[in-house]
Amino acid sequence: MGSATGHEPNADQIAYWNGPSGQRWADRHAVQETLLGPIADVLISRAKPKPGERVVDVGCGSGATTVAFAKAVAPNGFALGLDVSDPMLSQARALAPKSLPLDFVLADATVYPFEPASFDLLASRFGVMFFADPIASFTNLHRALKPSGRLAFACWREPKENPWMMTPLMAVYKHVPKMPPVGPEEPGPFAFAAEERVMQILKGAGFVDVAMEPHNLAMDVAIGGGLDAAVDGSLQIGPASRALQGHPPETYEAAKASIREALAPFLKGQSVALQGAIWIVTAKAA
Repeated sequence: MGSATGHEPNADQIAYWNGPSGQRWADRHAVQETLLGPIADVLISRAKPKPGERVVDVGCGSGATTVAFAKAVAPNGFALGLDVSDPMLSQARALAPKSLPLDFVLADATVYPFEPASFDLLASRFGVMFFADPIASFTNLHRALKPSGRLAFACWREPKENPWMMTPLMAVYKHVPKMPPVGPEEPGPFAFAAEERVMQILKGAGFVDVAMEPHNLAMDVAIGGGLDAAVDGSLQIGPASRALQGHPPETYEAAKASIREALAPFLKGQSVALQGAIWIVTAKAA
């Protein structure tokens, strides 16, 4: 397995995304893409990639968004997918159509030596909230953009606005101690939930005309597979899964029953839809 050479403060995140959790995300890439695909559609509509442009896709995971950007800029453009997770990039390289103008790099965006002023668009779907020093990371990314370049990324809003993640977690907390609280400025899924903080980071890194557009979405955590699939998905990745790590089988089974009870009221047909809430963040390089 390869590993990304990264910014030392990002070492914990690099280890996490190259460990069992990163492998689980890679193994679930197809179902996760069904869940998150609508968010990619919103992001791409706001990013407005054009034929012939060069795009860098930060935290590209298993590459679905990089493929989408490559299709939008083909045939003369180029999309670079960048991630610290070797398991997910292995999936990306295996799944991406060979005919598209794209490439993938195992690297930390904080320190990756981009050619200065070489990209038209910096984009990300949930790949930028994990930097230990986000101003340093976005400063490096800003250098990669042409003066006419632009930025567009998706990030989660507050936990309370995302019951699709928090409902299973609250059910698990009936059986296990709560995980240590993550500070609002620590790396994690909700690190960019606060509008003021995101504005401060991007302006501090040299971006201008920063705008944040809220979007609410129905997230089918069953991905069309019914209540059992919704429960299993909650137990495989996400905060409920992390809260249960290291606990005995009887605790796991009790928590599973509680998750099922919590999700059952949302079952309609084979879907279990709960609200998700994101920001679409846009900015210009200059």
